[in-house]
Amino acid sequence: MSSSHRHASPGPQRIVCLTEETTEWLYLLGQEQRIVGISGYTVRPRRAREEKPKVSAFLSAKIDKILALRPDCVFGFSDLQADIAAELIRAGVQVTVFNQRSVEEIFSMLYQVAAMVGCAEAGLAWIADSRSRLETIRADVQALQAGGKRRPRVFFEEWDEPHISGIRWVSELLGIAGGDDVFPELAAMPLGKNRIIADGAEIVRRQPDIVIGSWCGKKFRPEKVAARAGWSDVPAVKNGQLFEIKSADILQPGPAALTDGVNQMHRIVTHWMQQHG
Repeated sequence: MSSSHRHASPGPQRIVCLTEETTEWLYLLGQEQRIVGISGYTVRPRRAREEKPKVSAFLSAKIDKILALRPDCVFGFSDLQADIAAELIRAGVQVTVFNQRSVEEIFSMLYQVAAMVGCAEAGLAWIADSRSRLETIRADVQALQAGGKRRPRVFFEEWDEPHISGIRWVSELLGIAGGDDVFPELAAMPLGKNRIIADGAEIVRRQPDIVIGSWCGKKFRPEKVAARAGWSDVPAVKNGQLFEIKSADILQPGPAALTDGVNQMHRIVTHWMQQHG
């Protein structure tokens, strides 16, 4: 065996990432040279948009463009990309589709990708550090509660028309950050169509102290939320507790949600807790 083959880096060398979280992760691992195509929705890291060809949206992809890149692996996410995956598989491409919905499943996905590119040790180190950061956040919240501060009721709105809430990893991170999800039952529903809140009055009945909006790439409009019929008596509206977290920071089930996303939720929640007994 030649020396070039003995020392070749393991795993796929030409990767197409159909969603942002695997792109961000490969950059964090220092393996961005393997990426040959990305999603057009990618904003993390910012330089990926300048360096890599954009070959897909979320529900659609430029199959011919992907095939022209000669990928030896394509990373996708969820049942929503099943048709894209099937078409690529029929064309002879290796496709790995993750379906991570919980914080633990996100960690599992991160480890699997790291191992595939020969970075298992670095991946485990990042995961351990991330777990430690989450425990620090949890301890901060417990200290506030021990001091007599109560946890706020929080409504996280993924979309406004219709109202959608309850992504599992968001609900779990919200709990770690110190908030109580007002629709905890929706976290068990993996599909967006099953997380629609048909009766907007039910949100009012649950009296959220805080509303956090992340409208899938559309700008959150707090004034629009405050003007909804019947919402004037919602504590979050009365007290001006309407906030946005960008979808790229919380709705991508990868490094962003475990860092910037949960950190922003924690800042919002702890500020509220410090003001209320």
